[in-house]
Amino acid sequence: MTDSEKAAKVIEALKAAEREPAQTALPLLNGLVGLVQGGGEQRLEVEEARSSAFLAICEIGKALHRGQPTDGLWASAINATERWMSLAR
Repeated sequence: MTDSEKAAKVIEALKAAEREPAQTALPLLNGLVGLVQGGGEQRLEVEEARSSAFLAICEIGKALHRGQPTDGLWASAINATERWMSLAR
């Protein structure tokens, strides 16, 4: 699976998880780890974008786990993943 395909799957899962309560969204986010981890040699800008998406997803997970608000975090994660996908093409 290409990075672009992985990113598309991540975006789809983020949008689905955003509509769910924390106890449902957390396992969905945890399932994204394998897709967002680095998996090979990529251009530096692609790796940086992938890393940004990974960190943004982690921030959502931390907030959900702690019962904190996720205002703006979902959009940040989706935007970071969209950037990753556009650079990976």
